[in-house]
Amino acid sequence: MIFATLEHILTHISFSIISIVITIHFMTLLIHEIIGLRNSSERGMIATFLSITGLLVIRWIYSGHSPLSNLYESLIFLSWSFSIIHMIPKIRNNQNYLSVITAPSAIFTQGFATSGLPTEMHQSAILVPALQSQWLMMHVSMMLLSYAALLCGSLLSVALLVVTFRKNIDMFFKSKNLVIKSFIVGEVEYLNDKRSVFKNTSFISFRNYYKYQLTQRLDYWSYRVISLGFTFLTIGILSGAVWANEAWGSYWNWDPKETWAFITWIIFAIYSHTRTNKSLQDTHSALAASIGFLIIWICYFGINLLGIGLHSYGSFTLTSN
Repeated sequence: MIFATLEHILTHISFSIISIVITIHFMTLLIHEIIGLRNSSERGMIATFLSITGLLVIRWIYSGHSPLSNLYESLIFLSWSFSIIHMIPKIRNNQNYLSVITAPSAIFTQGFATSGLPTEMHQSAILVPALQSQWLMMHVSMMLLSYAALLCGSLLSVALLVVTFRKNIDMFFKSKNLVIKSFIVGEVEYLNDKRSVFKNTSFISFRNYYKYQLTQRLDYWSYRVISLGFTFLTIGILSGAVWANEAWGSYWNWDPKETWAFITWIIFAIYSHTRTNKSLQDTHSALAASIGFLIIWICYFGINLLGIGLHSYGSFTLTSN
C-alpha cells in the first residue's frame, strides 16, 4: 500500500514540476533578460528527472521486475529518457538548445501515460513467461532510449526544415518584388528601392547571419542526438535478436514490431549516409530524419494500438493474471 501511495505522489510531483518548467521555459523565450528563470527551468528538469527515477525504482521494488512490461511503464521510461537527453548539453555547455524539444516531449509523454491510458494498465502485473528474462532490461531500455533520442533529433531536423523553408520564401518574395517594381514603377523608383535595400544591408546581413547560426546549431544537435539514438537502436535490435532466439528459437521472425524497427533502422542509416556527403547534408538529411519521426511513432505506438504479433505485451487489450 505504501509503495502505491509513494508512486502516486511521485507521479503527480513529476508532472507538476515539468508543467512549471514548461511555463518558465516559454517565459524565458519571451523575456531573455531574466536569467534566474532559465536557471529555475534547468533545476526543475533535474527535479523531474529525480522524481521519475524514484517512481521507476519504487515500481521496480514493488513489482519485483524492471518497470518495462507494458505501455504505461514504457511511456514513463520514455519520459525519463527525455529528461536525460535534456541534461546532456549541460555537461559540456551552459546553453541548452534541446530544452525546447525535450521538456514538452517529457510532459506530453507523461501526461498521456497518466491520463490517456486505462487505469488497469497503471497496475503492476506478473510478467508473462516470454518476458521473464534478463534481456528485458537490456533490450527494452535501449529501444526506448533510442526512441527518445531519435524523436528529439528528428524534431530538431523538422525545425531546421521550417527555418530553411522560411528563409528561402523570404528571399524569393524580396527578389520578386524588386523585379516587379522595375517593370511597373520605373527605373528611377527601382533604383531608389535598390539604394534603400543597400542602406539596410547591415540589418539584413545580421538577420541572415542569425538564421545561418540557428540552422547550424539545429543541424549540429540533430546530428549528435540522432547518432546517439541510432547507436541505442542498433544495440536494442541486436539484443532483441538474441533474446528472441532464446524465447522463440529464432533470431528474427518478421513480426510487425521487428519489421518496423528494421524500417526505422534503415531510415536512420540513410540519414547517417547523407551526412557523409556534403551535398546531401542539411535539408536532405533533415528530410530523411523527418520521415523517420513518423516511422518511430508507427513502430512504437502504432503496433501497440493494433495489439498484433509477438510484441503485443504492451497493447491496450492486454490483460495479465
